[in-house]
Amino acid sequence: MKIGFFTDTYFPQVSGIATSIKTLKDELIKLGHEVIIFTTTDPNAPDYEEGIIRMPSVPFVSFKDRRIVVRGMWDAYMIAKYFELDLIHTHTEFGAGFLGKVVGKRLHIPVVHTYHTMYEDYLHYIARGKVVRPSHVKIYSRIFANHTTGVVCPSERVIRTLKGYGVVSPMRVIPTGIKTKKFESTINTPTEIAQLRSSLGMFEDDIFLLSLSRVSYEKNIQALVQKMPDILQAKPNVYLVIVGKGPYEEELKQLAFDKGVREKTIFVGEVPNDRVALYYQAADYFVCTSTSESQGLTYLEALASGTQLVVEGNDYLDQLIDDPSLGLTFPTDDDFVPALLSYMAENPAKNPKILAKKKYEISVEHFVKSILSFYNEMINYYEKTQEQEVKTEVNVDDKTKKHKRLFRGIFH
Repeated sequence: MKIGFFTDTYFPQVSGIATSIKTLKDELIKLGHEVIIFTTTDPNAPDYEEGIIRMPSVPFVSFKDRRIVVRGMWDAYMIAKYFELDLIHTHTEFGAGFLGKVVGKRLHIPVVHTYHTMYEDYLHYIARGKVVRPSHVKIYSRIFANHTTGVVCPSERVIRTLKGYGVVSPMRVIPTGIKTKKFESTINTPTEIAQLRSSLGMFEDDIFLLSLSRVSYEKNIQALVQKMPDILQAKPNVYLVIVGKGPYEEELKQLAFDKGVREKTIFVGEVPNDRVALYYQAADYFVCTSTSESQGLTYLEALASGTQLVVEGNDYLDQLIDDPSLGLTFPTDDDFVPALLSYMAENPAKNPKILAKKKYEISVEHFVKSILSFYNEMINYYEKTQEQEVKTEVNVDDKTKKHKRLFRGIFH
């Protein structure tokens, strides 16, 4: 199969979406499929990348580290036509995504879309939410999704949201998979783990809480920092380690200082990709109070690393973390401290069998198998809808001819 990915977000930009797209591309190629990525120009991108077509772009409003395609429709169409694509998979609702829909329509091939982002959680970035409203998101998302052949949804939450918007295109829940082997516990030795903890100023019996994500407002890391005084009152040997970079870092540092927990809140910044697993494995618990995730790869990475999670729940996470050996979900920010303390007290043992089963469910192998199944289903669905449209047009044409004959019979 020849597949074209259209996305405004791709490496060297660092994000969960870029990682998801690259993972899917690599695995599809391994299985013998061809993948061409149509994406944005980037000042940090190499001069030549095999299988990647970069189109003119500009930084996105309020997200200067993200870009959006602004032109290149004709070139994209001609390249897609040259490669004889069987299917287009869009990964954004904006520049490149819109381009992908137009190209798919001109080539008469199905367009599958993944709805990666819950945009209502990000409106504060655009003129502080005063220009783009939730109603605008609802209308635009409905129009975009209903003009695609089918929609991949990372979780039930996304399907429920899109149905509420009025989306009627076929939808399928397919959570993004990860390369679980990258996070095997055997990758890092006990010595390396001990050295990392020591470099962060921790002793062996200290408790390491890990937050790993983009450091931005919607990730709600501020709730973790705000609750640190209550945690330390019960457990003075706790450290909160925040890994990642983003626009909200200085505000969080100030909050930690104001709360009197700056010495117990460690800001690491961004770490190299090959050291991410080390942080997961060095941590005692992965913690998160974000409510903006449609899925969230960091949860999967923590699970694959064998690190227990204590995170704010939703439909997806409540199903993902379905055994105490894996972790615990809690309903709201206010429930974080009692949930964490009770989970520490219970200290449930890790279960290798349950973890192995869960790791397959979140693996890239399972993910790609599900995606290919949906691709084939949508190709068949598209062909049937096209046949139905042709029949409808023929019937309408026949009626028109009949009416013309009748019209001539009356007046002649």
